[in-house]
Amino acid sequence: MRGLNLDQVQAFLDVVELGSFSAAADRAGLTQPAVSLQVRQLERHLGVVLIERVGRRAQPTAAGAGFLEFARQLRELAATAVDEMARHATGAMGRVRIGTGATACIYLLPALLRQLKQRFPSLEITVSTGNTNDFVKAVEANTIDVGLVTLPAAGRALEVIPVLDDEFVAVAPAELDLPEAVGRETLARHPLILFEPGGSTRRIADEWLSRGGPAPKPIMSLGSVEAIKELVGAGLGCSILPGMAVRGPRQGVSLTVRPLKPRLHRTLAIIVRKDKKLHRGLRETVEAFKGLAGRQ
Repeated sequence: MRGLNLDQVQAFLDVVELGSFSAAADRAGLTQPAVSLQVRQLERHLGVVLIERVGRRAQPTAAGAGFLEFARQLRELAATAVDEMARHATGAMGRVRIGTGATACIYLLPALLRQLKQRFPSLEITVSTGNTNDFVKAVEANTIDVGLVTLPAAGRALEVIPVLDDEFVAVAPAELDLPEAVGRETLARHPLILFEPGGSTRRIADEWLSRGGPAPKPIMSLGSVEAIKELVGAGLGCSILPGMAVRGPRQGVSLTVRPLKPRLHRTLAIIVRKDKKLHRGLRETVEAFKGLAGRQ
């Protein structure tokens, strides 16, 4: 609406939130008559009475209650706009809180985050690791900004964007002679070292191993892909790992890597709240995640 004054809107909100013109004046560092004048000018502009006194407390009228949510949105938009312009003025990119699985954190994020920091040195990034279910809840609760998770992941408040298909592989000691494609029966004849239960990687491996019969029990379950690779390389057993964990040069560990039969894949996706306001740093991070498919 033309001519709407944000100071008057803020005065209205302060009075409603504090229930008092004098308390609103103290918050704003103004006199009580000045706050009363701002509210009267807003009421005159809108053509309605917004606040009435009930006893000693100031409360919104029916019209004021109807205007309240619009006023809060105006305040939030104004603060967001000022914050965004401040980032442009100072060159700051803001903070991005990322949540992802340990494997993706080790094998995908370093190169991606290095490029982001090279392009945007002022971008502040924090990373936490965990499971898909944890990060679905965290994104919904707005305690992290974006999650890179294994599908399925669903929530009414979430936007889910698939970005990468990752194939699982059989991993064995270098001296073990494996067929060109490894089936369940072959792996079941060897000791298995798998991820610890509770995460998507273990669930996917267990589902594949249980095709045609009960899944064989692993001799060890660990939470670290690097520890699994070291133990497999030492000849203690075989494993099923995401392909990204064994792709490229492998330093210090000699392994045999084979595709599974039938093949096994997982899809990684980014999740953000549908109503999330993407400041520039978060927007650039999301775009970088979307570019992951071209790197594999």
